[in-house]
Amino acid sequence: MKTCLITGATAGIGAATARAFAGAGWRVIGTGRREERLRALQEELGAAFLPLTVDMQDIGALEDLARLEGEWSAVDCLVNNAGLAPPMADLQDSEWDKLRTVLDTNVTGLVALTRALMPKIIAAKGSIINLSSVAATYPYKGGAVYGATKAFVRQFSLMLRNDLAGTGVRVTSIEPGMIETEFTLVRNGGDQAASDALYAGIEPMTAEDLAETILWVASRPAHLNINALELMPTRQSWAGFATTRKA
Repeated sequence: MKTCLITGATAGIGAATARAFAGAGWRVIGTGRREERLRALQEELGAAFLPLTVDMQDIGALEDLARLEGEWSAVDCLVNNAGLAPPMADLQDSEWDKLRTVLDTNVTGLVALTRALMPKIIAAKGSIINLSSVAATYPYKGGAVYGATKAFVRQFSLMLRNDLAGTGVRVTSIEPGMIETEFTLVRNGGDQAASDALYAGIEPMTAEDLAETILWVASRPAHLNINALELMPTRQSWAGFATTRKA
């Protein structure tokens, strides 16, 4: 039986991905900060799910994940899903503490965990699937730091393939557009009305859509690597160029 480690498994894409992999016969190690949600997921998925309360900013705790023993010692697939965005604001109007949390989670924590698990993934000739975003490619006002972290994740994924050449390990960057999860709710400080307004009439993607995609990527034949995969709801497309005019 193969084992998948999924970060940010307490809600949204992470929780849906845990359900998808467990339903496909995988063991799943799920990490996150909200222990009660991990326990609820364990009750739902049973012995196939190992809940571990870990903060992506705690580098020591991330490195400890590489020291699991027994039936959970092997890692065939790492899904770097945990991530967040600061409130949308121009950089000059943003709060440093919130920006630092995003940088520490989306970039530093992701790299630290990937590096720590590398020996196990190489031994398994496994997969690394990183959750980036369309924000890595298409800029928008108020998203400078978030978009930059996701551009890092995309480029990190592509560069990592070079480091892993000849090992049999596959690396993929998943780059979704609008998905209705807790992500926007958290970004807006719990403002449900703002989240509802963003997705109204859009028919956004769901966490389950992404979970099915991630499982599909992990299930491809060993000789096939999906380098990057960009997804959007049908009703989303690219914005026009911004302009400012003289008074």
